[in-house]
Formats: sequence, C-alpha cells, structure tokens
Amino acid sequence: MELLLQGFILLAAGVVAVPLASRLGLGSVLGYLIAGALIGPFFLKLLDDPETIMHAAEFGVVMMLFLIGLELQPRLLWRMRRQIVGLGGMQVLFTTVLIGNIAWLLGQHWKPALAIGLILSLSSTAIALQILAEKNLMKTEGGKLSFSVLLFQDIAVIPIIAILPVLALAGTGTQAADDGHGGSLITNLPGWQQALFVIGAVGSIILAGRFLTRPLFRFIADSGLREIFTATALLLVIGIALLMQTVGLSPALGAFVAGVVLADSEYRHELEANIDPFKALLLGFFFISVGASIDFGLLAAQPVLIGLLVAGLVLLKFAILWILARTFGLHAGERYWFSFALAQGGEFGFVLLSFALQNRVLPADIVNILTVSIALSMVLTPILILLNERLIQPHFQGSADAGMPDEAIDLQDNPVIIAGFGRFGQIVGRMLISKGVPVTVMDRSPAQIEQVRQFGFKVFYGDVSREELLHAAGAEKARLLIITVGNRDDVDRIIDTAQHHFPHLQIYARAYDVLHYHQLLNRGVAHVERELFHSSLKMGEQCLQGLGMRAHQARRARIEFERHDEKVTAKIGEHIGGDQPEISTSTQARAEVLELLQADLLERRQHDDHHAWDAIGHE
Repeated sequence: MELLLQGFILLAAGVVAVPLASRLGLGSVLGYLIAGALIGPFFLKLLDDPETIMHAAEFGVVMMLFLIGLELQPRLLWRMRRQIVGLGGMQVLFTTVLIGNIAWLLGQHWKPALAIGLILSLSSTAIALQILAEKNLMKTEGGKLSFSVLLFQDIAVIPIIAILPVLALAGTGTQAADDGHGGSLITNLPGWQQALFVIGAVGSIILAGRFLTRPLFRFIADSGLREIFTATALLLVIGIALLMQTVGLSPALGAFVAGVVLADSEYRHELEANIDPFKALLLGFFFISVGASIDFGLLAAQPVLIGLLVAGLVLLKFAILWILARTFGLHAGERYWFSFALAQGGEFGFVLLSFALQNRVLPADIVNILTVSIALSMVLTPILILLNERLIQPHFQGSADAGMPDEAIDLQDNPVIIAGFGRFGQIVGRMLISKGVPVTVMDRSPAQIEQVRQFGFKVFYGDVSREELLHAAGAEKARLLIITVGNRDDVDRIIDTAQHHFPHLQIYARAYDVLHYHQLLNRGVAHVERELFHSSLKMGEQCLQGLGMRAHQARRARIEFERHDEKVTAKIGEHIGGDQPEISTSTQARAEVLELLQADLLERRQHDDHHAWDAIGHE
C-alpha cells in the first residue's frame, strides 16, 4: 500500500507540474525539480524518503547512458578522442585543481579539499542531456562537446571512487561502503585480483554483446511477443548494472559500453524504443527526488554560506567551460549553451559524497552543505538555460558554425526510412543507396534481416507501426517514409502512425491491389504504386515480342493498355465505399480490357514499320 501511494504521489506531481512548467517556458526538468521540492519533507511532506527514491531512480541515468551508447560506434568514439580525453580531461582537471585550492585556502586539509574538488568537478548528465535534447541541440557543435565532457566525467567516476578511500585523514580509519554504489563483492580482494575481475566484467560485456545478443534477440523476435522483447531489454540493462556494481564499477559506464557494443546490431532501434519510456519515467522520478532532497531547514539556517557556494560553483565552472570552449574553437553563441548546460554539480556527486562520508573522507556537516549546494545548482541550471535562450542567444542567431564534420558525434539523421526490406523494398533501397542517399531500413522478419545484412545492408528489426520505433529510427528528422511491406493491414497501420505523429513525412506506399491503391489515395498518401503493375506490363510487352510482334507494336500495346488501365482504375476509384460496386466495377473493367485487347488484335492498324528500331537490320 505504501509503495502504491508513493508511486501515485510521484506520478501525480509530475503530471501536474511538468505540463505547467513547460507551458510557462520553464522546461520539463525544472518542472520536476519544483514538484519534488513541493511534495518533499519541508513543504507538503508527501514524500518522506526522497533519498531511497533517488537511488532507485538513478537507474534512469543508467538507461540513458545505454541509449546514448546505442547511438555510437567504437570507430566514432575513436574519432571523438580529442573531445573526450582532451576537453573532458582538462575540464575535470582544471575544475578539481581550482575548487580544491579554494577549499584548502578556506582551511581544509589538502586531502578533503582534493575530494571536494573531484566531487564538484562533475556535472549532471541527466539534466544537461535532457535540456539539450529538449532544445534540439544535441546535434549542434555545443551539444556534441557537452556530450564529450559528460562522457569523460562518467568514466572518471571509476578512478574517483578508487581514490576517495585513500584521501581519508590519518587516524580516522576507513570503512568499506556498502550502499550499493561504492562497495562491491571484491572490495576485500587483493588489488591484482580486483583488476582481473574488472577486466573480466568489461570483457564479458563486450563478448556477450558481440556474439550472444544477436541469436538471443532473434530467438525472442521469432516469438512475435513484443512484451518479451521489452522484458529482455530490461533484463539486459539490469544485468549489466548488477555486474558493474559487483566489481565496484559505475553501472552507467557499463551500460554505456554495452550500448556501444550493440550500436551495430539490427535490433538497436527496437531496444531503444522499448527502453526509452522507462528511461524517461525514471529520470523524471530522479529529478523529483533531487528537488525533494533539498534540505530547506539547512538552507534557512545558513543561507549566505550555501548561496555563496552555489553561486561560486556555477560561476567557476562556467568560466572554466567557457575558456575551454573558446580554446577548442567553439563559436561564441555555442559557448554559452555549452557552459550553461554543464555549470552545475552532478547526480554522481550525491553518490560520491555518501561514499566519502562512509569512508570518513569528509565530515557529515560538510557533506550536508555540499549536498544542498549540488541540488540547488541543478535546480538553477534550467533557469540559467532559460535566461541564455531569452537574453543571450538572440545576439548570435544565424552566426553559428555548421559543426565539426571530422570529429563530431555521428548521430546521422538519414533523410529516408524504408519500412520493409523484401523484394520490393530492396529494389527501392538499392537504387537510393547507389545514388548516395543514406537510408534507415526497418523490417520485422529476423530471418530476412539476418540474410540481407550478410550483403552489407544496414537493416534493423522492429515494427514500424509503433510511434516510439519510428521516433528511434529518426522520423522527426527524416523527409521520406517509404512503405514497402507486403501486408495491406501493416501498411495501413504504419500510415496511421506516421500521419498522426510525424505529419511532415512524405509517404511513398506500396499498394496491394487497385482497391488498396484508392484507399491509400483517399487517406492522403500522394505517392502510391501498385506492387506488380509495372513489372507485369514489362513482361506482357516481352511476351508479345516473343509471339512475333514487332518491338514498337508491342511497346504501343503496352502504352495503350497502361493508359486504359489508368482510366479503369480511376473509374473504380469513383465507386470505392461498398463491396458490391467495387466487384461489379472490377468485372466491368475486366470486360473492357478484353474488348480493348481484342480490338487491338483485329484492327491491325497500318503504320510505316520500316523505321522501327527492330527493322533497321532489314533495310
């Protein structure tokens, strides 16, 4: 009962606050944070234990890193090494050194000062990426550099966790953390054995992703049960998180590695579509728990100190980020997006503060103050983003650089999505690819995917009639949706989804027959082709030649038949709406076709054939 009540409160808070915040132009993240603060223990007191909910909701960050990994490939990460290692490494290093020195000058011993610098050097992956995605900035230069820095920070959590116990002051002792974040089953093992376990865990993720997941997903896909695929996707992410925690690594980093390994998988889009709703919901709960965890009692007791800490943290990180962005050649307008998006504390800061407290690296009073400061800096970020968007960015409109083509994150927006890659779809796809048009191909037959991918085609598994899968395939950015599936009901469902959720897409559809052709036209599909019509005409022309008819006469017969068929098809279209008119009209159409063919054979028109192309040799 208590669990259901807590879930109801969280959902109600999000449903009420987020639409209101979005309508006011504040964004969903700030809406979640405000909702959490209102229902937390210091106001309405509807949420008594936000820390427990935060630990559970942190799994949304794990899912987010997994989905980000699905969008990347190892070769692309190698191309991004300058941004990840160079920019990300300098940001963490400079921020740690400056904040650590400030803490040391304020009277802290160098060990806790260094711990504070390391913890506050991290930014919020959840907030930054969520805001950048909402503003459609992930593909911009600033968005790409933001991702690079956040990725390095997530990787840096591992060595920070390893360093913190060493920073405990002499004589205070240390104790292993056992909260599920810092401790692990291998904590008491010798260092070389821990290293072997860590290498083995990461290696097992890579090997399993390469060799085991494809047959597993194919087996699941053959069952045709979508809920089992969803369960398998969640099982995969949860299993990776548990494995990483077992060896003392970041679950988010493990999920990211798994996503990168699966980036080339044909089941990538289906995985993304199944996990994304859970990710979004858990991230929402995480933001609510952050808002609820703000200790307003401590804030009221020490408002000046906490205010100075929050302002100092944001200003210092903003300055470092802005200077680094300029050093890396980021355009002035993009620098502000980049700097404002990352100028806050991060969700991993809560984890590291708890870990530092348990290992007696930092005392409880400092941990409490820093926890409130990080949470308030996260609350401040959407407001700063809003001010940047309203007051600063108008001065830079139209002057941004196009991006970083050589080393950018290659999250390609293909202009064409092909639904169905059977015989019909392959011909269309091959023609487009031969002219350099990038396409995203979707098919729901695992056997077909397995066969076609052997020839180098990028084909992904999934039911394109699902809105979330079309979204995962890039329908928001695509221009054309080519529907070449063979089942007319599937065609209709895909068209319904596309027209409702992605009305900007130009739809090119394969019609099953004449009646389906008109049904699609009546649904507003401007480009429809009957699946066998032109190939049948071509064969008919060849048959006439095989029977002795001159080539130009056979071609004339084909053209005349095609024109007549268009008239008959249009006539059928006038009677669409009832079965009996369609049947009678079709019968009449067949009779008219027979009459035309008979008239063409009996009429034996007289033409000058001496200049026909198949008569040249007889002149």
